[in-house]
Amino acid sequence: MRAFQRLSWLSALSLLTSVPESIGVNAQNNSLGNWPLHDNGLNQVVQWDHYSFKVNGKRLFVFSGEIHYWRIPVPEVWEDLLEKIKASGFTAFAFYGNWGYHSANNHTTDFETGAHDFTKLFEIAKRVGLYVITRPGPYVNAEANAGGFPLWVTTGAYGALRNNDSRYLQALDPYFSEFSTLTKEHQITNGGNALVYQIENEYGEQWKDRKNKIPNAPAGAYMAALEDSARANGIDIPLIHNDPNMNTKSWSKDYAPGAVGNVDVAGLDSYPSCWSCNLAECTGTNGKYVAYQVIDYYDHFVEVSPTQPSFFPEFQGGSYNPWGGPEGGCPGDIGADFANIFYRNLVAQRVTAISLYMMFGGTNWGAIAAPVVATSYDYSSPISESRKIDSKFYETKNLALFTRVADDLTVTNRLGNNTGYSTNPAVEASELRNPITNAAFYVTIHEYSPSSTVESFKLRVSTSVGNLTIPQHGGSIVLNGHQSKILVTDFAIGKQKLTYSTAEVLTYAIVDGKPVVILTAGSGESIEFHVKGAKRGNIVGKAAGSNATFYPEAHGLTTNIASISGLSVYEFDNDVKVIIADKPTAYLFWAPNLSNDPFAPVDQSVLVQGPYLVRSVSKDGDVLALKGDILKTTAIEVFASKHVNKLSWNGQRLHTSRTKYGSLKATVAAFNGTIKLPALDTWKVQDTLPERLPSYDDSGAAWVTADHLTTPNPTKPETLPVLYVDEYGFHNSFHLFRGYFNGAATGVKLNVQGGLAFGWSAWLNGQFLGSFLGNSSLAAGAMTLSFGNTTLNTNGTNVLLVAQDNTGHDLRSDAVKPRGILGATLTGGNFTKWKIAGEAGGEEVQLDTVRGPLSEGGLTAERLGWHLAGFDDSAWNSSSPSTGFSGAGINFYRTVVPLDVPAELDASFAFVLDAPASQHIRVQLFVNGYQYARFNPHVGNEKRFPVPPGVLNYQGDNVIGLSVWAQGKEGAKVDVQLVQEYAVESSWSSRFDSEYLRPGWTEARLAYA
Repeated sequence: MRAFQRLSWLSALSLLTSVPESIGVNAQNNSLGNWPLHDNGLNQVVQWDHYSFKVNGKRLFVFSGEIHYWRIPVPEVWEDLLEKIKASGFTAFAFYGNWGYHSANNHTTDFETGAHDFTKLFEIAKRVGLYVITRPGPYVNAEANAGGFPLWVTTGAYGALRNNDSRYLQALDPYFSEFSTLTKEHQITNGGNALVYQIENEYGEQWKDRKNKIPNAPAGAYMAALEDSARANGIDIPLIHNDPNMNTKSWSKDYAPGAVGNVDVAGLDSYPSCWSCNLAECTGTNGKYVAYQVIDYYDHFVEVSPTQPSFFPEFQGGSYNPWGGPEGGCPGDIGADFANIFYRNLVAQRVTAISLYMMFGGTNWGAIAAPVVATSYDYSSPISESRKIDSKFYETKNLALFTRVADDLTVTNRLGNNTGYSTNPAVEASELRNPITNAAFYVTIHEYSPSSTVESFKLRVSTSVGNLTIPQHGGSIVLNGHQSKILVTDFAIGKQKLTYSTAEVLTYAIVDGKPVVILTAGSGESIEFHVKGAKRGNIVGKAAGSNATFYPEAHGLTTNIASISGLSVYEFDNDVKVIIADKPTAYLFWAPNLSNDPFAPVDQSVLVQGPYLVRSVSKDGDVLALKGDILKTTAIEVFASKHVNKLSWNGQRLHTSRTKYGSLKATVAAFNGTIKLPALDTWKVQDTLPERLPSYDDSGAAWVTADHLTTPNPTKPETLPVLYVDEYGFHNSFHLFRGYFNGAATGVKLNVQGGLAFGWSAWLNGQFLGSFLGNSSLAAGAMTLSFGNTTLNTNGTNVLLVAQDNTGHDLRSDAVKPRGILGATLTGGNFTKWKIAGEAGGEEVQLDTVRGPLSEGGLTAERLGWHLAGFDDSAWNSSSPSTGFSGAGINFYRTVVPLDVPAELDASFAFVLDAPASQHIRVQLFVNGYQYARFNPHVGNEKRFPVPPGVLNYQGDNVIGLSVWAQGKEGAKVDVQLVQEYAVESSWSSRFDSEYLRPGWTEARLAYA
């Protein structure tokens, strides 16, 4: 932060003395520095300038968070997530598309089946009141399999990808065109809420030589082709892009006017605390990692996009957990304190458009994930993988509620950034000032941002009543450890003003034409604030121990409180009401709005304190209907119109009383919080690796002959034929290779590639040879296996089986790295034939369009549908995975368990898998046909795997399947439990009709034995 030391606070104040409080239109234009107001030339619905975005002429602070619909394949759950995002004060949310999820092959797209219909997101956004940042790709990265590319495009037959190669552009056109066409109907220009449309993703490839601005012509042509496609298919909202870092400086009209491929608004992505729980991944980008070390972005935006809003299409919401990462991720230094410091620091640097990546991460079910990350995509996000909210969500909410109502924050100049504002040299402040209204925002932080010391200080500010050092009448401002505070001067609350406050503004509402503002600070801290125009004040709602002293002063009344606790209410004679809330109280304050306008107009807001979550509010006569969640019996207090006399909660009328200061109080009784879950103690078992046996018949439809002697892939095979699975139309998860040879041989050298943490095992004529166990840092594994302990058919045919676990394709240009066997060499012989099996029917036959092309691998259990409802396992033996089996092989366990979750609850459940790290096993968990866990204790540490409602049937039977792969002769066993993550009484019910998401077994599966 110290990089911007342009003005001392005194020199900044002297500049401001010439800015009158009331300014005419011409003077406004001059005071704004004549920054141009842009539009995209198609309409003026969404505009932008140096300061912020404008929507229909009104300035918007964009506070957004990312979700991925394809990581939570249940449209009903999207409503839960978007309601939580809206409740947190956000004005928008963002989402990636996923070409691979929608396109099973090069002549098919699916935007209709199950969760493939992403347009439901737009419908929910319109209903709840959120703008939408739409990010279709075609490449999205996202730690997704091949970065979201369909795996059929990774063979090399379509070129290097992400350029203007005509083969690649033709391949992406059906997906990208249809995505744009579907979005068109939901644009803000058509009455919807789609605000901006992103072209490509983190594609910082504009320059061959950035210093001399020599363009990379194919990259420019590629971007232009995507932009032309979007426009041709009806996209008329602004086009945006997200630069991957501050070095690439790509696609900004300000930085390179007239360059091919530029977008309307250029943004920047940043992960200052590392995007991964493996900090070693980030040292090359951010330098040496220092926890809580903020980064200077201000000068970057001045250089690259000065006439555009300072915009982060992605700013760190957390970090993904890679294979081998710690159990549960790494929330330690990306939790609530991270949110407090880093998001306020963006405000300090004049950023007015932020989208957190991720707001909800979800789960890498099926073959969604790339090798860099395991099953969980929790991302230590504000909304957890189980959809639970806690301190990080509340901390983020408290800032977003403020930015949503701080209209003056959307037009500011940064006048200074140094320690001169503070009486304590360990504290610095950034001063942002609105040149039209003269309102100011002082963002305070430790001078050394990683510091966790407790620092007390006073702040030097400029206000409309003079230059002051605050607090004036005793006490101090406190930064308590890893903390930042935004303190305001001349802050508009309707027609009144808060001249200054040493507590943060949480939010405010206009109730019956009168402002009600909430101020918050830490428990036990002193605060002071000045209400302009007030002469008298009273404590009308007093928390225990609260004491206030009033000081009539020029232009208003100052209130000094020595120590705050809980909630107190103050009324002033100019109709201003001030609520003081300590931090725990403020965490449970909400500001639902009676409209579905993303701007959430303050005269339509209601202030509610107490519940775990308030999702929405509506009014029917004198009844105010609140909807939300409670964890326990909860006392609620509501500040609303005097015309409201009664409260209801989730449709139930409450016994309501009114306080002397006009609020309404009631108590909501809660569910006891525990749901009885079935024990997972009755299982059936079957061998799911018959392919290892020499008697197995591989002449059926499941198998293709591997006979390619050339490949378009840039990685050429070590031996022939080509044994890359994608070339034969198989792509996901688990693959099988059967190699034939005649007569004697003494061993085989195999080099297999499957992505980080993958593994493989081999058998000869049904006898186990050995396994590559896997490693979180190795994408390929080579071994030489001896046939010395096996029985060979020296005068006949021998069959080598290789079973491979594929963890997905790599990202960016590495997406074309092949999966499968790179080389297979016999010692003392030659292979005569190879056959390959993968997902049933390969890319051309889609037996399960609902779950989609990334849902299944080539395990026998998957091909034959043992993981699906309706399969008959009556002939199987009974045994439990906790009992396990001996010897190397793969067994499939199956059980059916009922659930009966009360309709008034939102509940979340997880499966917990446990086995010692010393056990060489690989386990896949299937829930009603969806693969929801890859448990590999030898490589990874994740044991807890949440499964969403809709995938789990909350009102009936659930088919649970477990493939257990023993990679060693010692065999395998694993314990399995179903546990409750949480249960809250909620207006959003996790029990809904979701049968359409769980298609069952059909006889078509029998062809793929």
